[in-house]
Amino acid sequence: MDEPSVEQAQVQRSFAAREKPGTLYLVATPIGNLEDMTFRAIRTLREVNLIAAEDTRQTRKLLTHFEIQNRLVSYHEHNREASGPELLKMLEEGASIALVSDAGIPAISDPGAELAAEAAARGIPVVPVPGANAALSALIISGLPTDRFLFAGFPARDRKGIEKLMDSLSGEPGTIILYESPHRVRKTLALLAERWGHRRMAIVRELTKRHEEAIRGTVQACFFHAEENPPIGECVLVIEGATAADASTRAGNQAGPGVQEPWWAQLTLAQHVDRYAEQTGNRKEAMKLAAKDLGLSRRDVYQALLGEEE
Repeated sequence: MDEPSVEQAQVQRSFAAREKPGTLYLVATPIGNLEDMTFRAIRTLREVNLIAAEDTRQTRKLLTHFEIQNRLVSYHEHNREASGPELLKMLEEGASIALVSDAGIPAISDPGAELAAEAAARGIPVVPVPGANAALSALIISGLPTDRFLFAGFPARDRKGIEKLMDSLSGEPGTIILYESPHRVRKTLALLAERWGHRRMAIVRELTKRHEEAIRGTVQACFFHAEENPPIGECVLVIEGATAADASTRAGNQAGPGVQEPWWAQLTLAQHVDRYAEQTGNRKEAMKLAAKDLGLSRRDVYQALLGEEE
């Protein structure tokens, strides 16, 4: 009986001398501040045979700023099936191509990932030219653990999709990083707050730009802040991983109906405070107790209640 064949590992030597195939460079571009462009990125964009960009208009501005004159073509979500094979053919024939996204490192949450994967599968060297990255930049200023983290990209647009994502990440111990657009961030925060309201998080926006901002607190507190101060600009949501409280809740749910979610979980904030006010006869004490349950400051609760009354 013949022994089963063992698949051979593929070895990439990025800078070995060769005529064919060419090289696909994944070139990072600034996420806001043009000073974050690296010398290597500028040199690479000048030397390659072709630059493939997600948005040629945006990239043209960058190239003009750094006085880079090179051929530019588009490669994005809507034309990748047509332009992808053409780019791969050029690479196989010996061309060097730089792939760039609108901002940051290409192939992260964009169609460049498919081009890079297909190039690697064909034995075409895929070489990173590192630089600015929103996810990691937000993580290191979030104040949350950085020893283990999970980047989960953009959440789904609908409630069911976000809940499915949360279900899959409910036991994730590492810090969770999400991207979100400004017009959807409040809706996403509302859904996160329903289940992960006690977790710590940071909303980081306008990274490297003049109005760079980090909002830190519990998910509930950050949600209240966003309701009163709608975020402007692309946002990175950095969320604490599974906590002891989460583990207790999951264990209780697995054990059966004997251990359930907190008594106040299904109440509105006003109902939560009213319940304590009935017990203590003191409105300020009631807000203090509700704030402690939710991991908020009493001021956060007060401001949120004002918002509900308006």
